[in-house]
Amino acid sequence: MSNVPKSKIVVFFFCRQVRSQLKKDVEQMKLKDPNFRPGLVVLQVGDREDSNLYISMKLKAAAEIGINATHMRLPKTATEEEVLHAITEVNENSSLHGLIVQLPLDSINKIDTEKVTNAVAPEKDVDGLTSINAGKLSRGDLGECFIPCTPNGCMELIRQTGVTVAGKRAVVIGRSKIVGAPMHDLLLWNHATVTTCHSKTADLPEEVGKADILVVGIGKAEMVKGEWIKKGAVVIDCGINHVPDETKASGKRVVGDVHFDSAKEHASFITPVPGGVGPMTVAMLMAVRSFYPAALTFDQRFHWSKYLTVKHDIVISRSCIPKTIDRLAREVGLLSDEVELYGKTKAKVQLSIMERLKSQPDGKYVVVTGITPTPLGEGKSTTTIGLVQAMGAHMKLNVFACVRQPSQGPTFGIKGGAAGGGYSQVIPMEEFNLHLTGDIHAITAANNLVAAAIDARMFHEFTQSDKALYNRLVPLSGGERKFSSVQINRLKKLGIDKTDPSTLTDDELSRFSRLDIDPASITWQRVLDTNDRFLRKITIGQSPTEKGYTREAQFDITVASEIMAVLALTSSLKDMRQRLAKMVVATSRSGEPITTEDLGVSGALTVLMKDAIKPNLMQTLEGTPVFVHAGPFANIAHGNSSILADKIALKLVGPDGFVVTEAGFGADIGMEKFFNIKCRYSGLRPHVVVLVATVRALKMHGGGPTVAAGMPLPKEYIEENLELLKNGCSNMRKQIENAKHFGVPVVVAVNAFKTDTEAELDLICNMAKAAGAFDAVHCSHWAEGGAGAVALGQAVQKASEAPSNFKFLYDLDLSIADKIRIIAQKIYGADDIELLPEAQRKVELYTKQGFGKLPICMAKTHLSLSHEADKKGVPTGFVLPIRDIRASVGAGFLYPLVGTMPTIPGLPTRPCFYDIDLDPETEQVNGLF
Repeated sequence: MSNVPKSKIVVFFFCRQVRSQLKKDVEQMKLKDPNFRPGLVVLQVGDREDSNLYISMKLKAAAEIGINATHMRLPKTATEEEVLHAITEVNENSSLHGLIVQLPLDSINKIDTEKVTNAVAPEKDVDGLTSINAGKLSRGDLGECFIPCTPNGCMELIRQTGVTVAGKRAVVIGRSKIVGAPMHDLLLWNHATVTTCHSKTADLPEEVGKADILVVGIGKAEMVKGEWIKKGAVVIDCGINHVPDETKASGKRVVGDVHFDSAKEHASFITPVPGGVGPMTVAMLMAVRSFYPAALTFDQRFHWSKYLTVKHDIVISRSCIPKTIDRLAREVGLLSDEVELYGKTKAKVQLSIMERLKSQPDGKYVVVTGITPTPLGEGKSTTTIGLVQAMGAHMKLNVFACVRQPSQGPTFGIKGGAAGGGYSQVIPMEEFNLHLTGDIHAITAANNLVAAAIDARMFHEFTQSDKALYNRLVPLSGGERKFSSVQINRLKKLGIDKTDPSTLTDDELSRFSRLDIDPASITWQRVLDTNDRFLRKITIGQSPTEKGYTREAQFDITVASEIMAVLALTSSLKDMRQRLAKMVVATSRSGEPITTEDLGVSGALTVLMKDAIKPNLMQTLEGTPVFVHAGPFANIAHGNSSILADKIALKLVGPDGFVVTEAGFGADIGMEKFFNIKCRYSGLRPHVVVLVATVRALKMHGGGPTVAAGMPLPKEYIEENLELLKNGCSNMRKQIENAKHFGVPVVVAVNAFKTDTEAELDLICNMAKAAGAFDAVHCSHWAEGGAGAVALGQAVQKASEAPSNFKFLYDLDLSIADKIRIIAQKIYGADDIELLPEAQRKVELYTKQGFGKLPICMAKTHLSLSHEADKKGVPTGFVLPIRDIRASVGAGFLYPLVGTMPTIPGLPTRPCFYDIDLDPETEQVNGLF
């Protein structure tokens, strides 16, 4: 009954087949992603001979397949703490994807095997021996757990013999967590009748004799004898034991737990030793796990939405317990060392992920905008969140929302929070609206450092001679003077090619030391994130210590700082450093622009902003991921969230996924700036525009009565009035036309309220399609969450497949005036523009200074297509007055001012803070809704 040739052939060919297929899989992955480098670590404690043999087999197999395997050794004297530290290092290294821990049986220091096993990150657990895994296996959740490689290899060997496991009697000898226990569970859940034995089992030979399938992993050399074995049984011997043998050069030979020579006369199949289960174990180890996490970051991560834990039965924000943010990060394909946790519900994402995913294909890019807003509100943020909940939780697509971080000015002032609303929110909404991870505070600190540097520099230049000023700017240190790197940059700008401070001429010394700022030209203001109307105009320098050097100044709200605009438009840490350095704060008396680099403060700004540049990860009520990053003031900046968040999200969702971002205010402001400014700098091309409209707001554009916050709505807004609504749809038609100027398909989302009638909703949809929208649907996501926006999600998905011919509205080489005129005429519907004297002077100045080719960021009222807030609908026959033009050179745009544009809002008679309080018992924040 000898079956040695048969068993060796089965093992050899099956192992070769597995390894060959794996090699092809890895090569295929590398074709898709040149950066794909699966990494495996074998962490060995001690130096046992049998372990060395097994490890060498693993390393050889890994190399053959194309896996980068590393053998990490710790001495037998290693402490538990040292072993845990080594495991943590592998867990947190994104270039390593699998970890095997090989512990000694006789460690000098007592090591808690259970603790060490469970310390391995689940996504890197190659052995599959964690308690969570073992629990799932014992419960029969075979599809939800990783099956340890040796039992998995044994099952494959049994299948290769042609024996059907179901209905057979199986005996497992040995109870180890590595072989015996999981082998018992596997056989049981494959419908065998299983008995587990050990060395002290009474009548062990009799029990063995009942087995149709015998698996032995007892660790005792040749313990099971051939005469115990039932005729025709399948025998899987997992033992590797060294016994004395004087005929061998080493003095030892390898035997199994079964006496092979006698057993082969009884068994129909028995694994050979050596060369039996060992190679199978290694083959299955490589097949199932070691490169899987790396593959997940490329292929399977493109379908991560099906793994997201979705919460359906929500009550509303506070009753919904969010999943932990580290769990969400894992679900969307982020590695542990790419995430910085800020508590349990928010985290920052490291920019290193862009390098890891740089060759991955992007997903589809969607921008949400709206009709010209009214005090009634259109619900763009709510629609953005409702749409991603629909696409992620209900349509099972990978989807990310990318939204702005709200300022505390509106939060405590008149507008309130900006986390969405109803059943379509970012949670926890308290954290979303208050502080978040401190980005706005970092911007406040950086901005005010620049302001302090401007006034300090002017003060010191007023009060010191050239020589004294120079000696303090380049002080003696250790008997010599040295330029800092930022000072070297200033010298280069001045055309002075010197690095030795002692070699400057008097003229060079004076030019280097004196910025000679014209106080009247200073455009940089101090900021704070609070609505304080009494800081709109102030006088600074009134202390006697300032020696009479006073000047008029002002405060802006923090989100109006150019640093916020820089954060939103930057593409990397290096790019942010360059943009911060280029920010122009004033003009010298000779007409030269003065930058933060000239002030010497640009490096310090980068340090203050080094954490703020990382996008913030949060989630919606239904568990879909959200990036909350940057919040530029939509009046004088471009009013869009960050390019970095969009780019990272587009990589994470994959080619079939979607990234939905929101543009501030109506399509004439936020969307126009999104296309002409943000898309220019990002290089990203949108696939769909979602235009949000409401029955109530369109009625106001149709001539409906004015409304006031806190007052009952007039009956026109709560009763059906098709004529008023039809007139107001002119504004929607114009905004559809504006979107089509850029060649992007438009889907109109009619955000429905309970007072809207079916006839009103249908009228809007029909008129939108007639105006050229790709589709128009009404949705109820505020009341129903993602389920209420599924039709919108389906329309967006179809529109993303439609032909797109994206183009910019104007060429950057046009003159400043011509670019402004194109926006005014094509987007606002103006007849022409009028440059007032100050604006004309700025056109000449910026053209002379080399800023004429920057894109335009219009600063005008958001409440009308024209410059007059009370003109609703589609005003015509007007000339757009440009009273001034200012430059955000670091951010990369010029912003013309149309009419009066306050850069710090004031508090109303009854601000939102009247309703905001903290429950001291529960520490719950109340009143932010």
